[in-house]
Amino acid sequence: MTDDAKKRAAEAALEEVRDGMTLGLGTGSTAVHFVRLVGERGFDVRGVPSSDDTAALAQEVGIELAVPDETTRIDLAVDGADEVDPDGHLIKGGGGALLREKIVAQAAERFVIIADASKRVTQLGAFPLPVEIERFGWGLTVRALREALAAAGQEGAELTLRPAKGGSGFALTDGGNYIVDARLGRIHDPAALDAALTMVPGVVTTGLFIGLADRIIYGTETGTENQDVR
Repeated sequence: MTDDAKKRAAEAALEEVRDGMTLGLGTGSTAVHFVRLVGERGFDVRGVPSSDDTAALAQEVGIELAVPDETTRIDLAVDGADEVDPDGHLIKGGGGALLREKIVAQAAERFVIIADASKRVTQLGAFPLPVEIERFGWGLTVRALREALAAAGQEGAELTLRPAKGGSGFALTDGGNYIVDARLGRIHDPAALDAALTMVPGVVTTGLFIGLADRIIYGTETGTENQDVR
């Protein structure tokens, strides 16, 4: 039923799409439904993909791709999420595309999240927080992350360098960086934690998306539910 719920959310997001738009295309299992549906319905749009996998899928279903520059206007970005709290703050990055996803979300005029209802939580943190880091001196960066987390009241966090699929070596983002997954349990102040971790040298970005979402569309067993954030 979860996959059906994801598809319902993706279908509902199509109501936001208009011909002539430039769309930010997210990454992950729910975003896959959206990208496929946009292609199947034949919308006259251009896509700015947030990962190489999404770019390949968009081309497969006939969506023209745009290479963004300073003049690019992204009218609407649609993406999934790993957790969403009552304020619309997110944890993203389970699919490993957090930096490009955040660049696209930040640039978009409107950012819509599509997710099955299980992603709705009262407090962020049960899902491990992805942190994208530079490969050079990664051990020093991990040590500094532990110190920053402790200073932020998140003592005892379990930090793991994400393994590559197949179990050989470590996973790399499309930009060639490592991902640290931080198991925190609960995040008491997502905005403050994001700011603190982003200041650590070697950190590229975190999977905390603060104040970016305009609407969350949750797919349920019978339909969809909307949460308008701003």
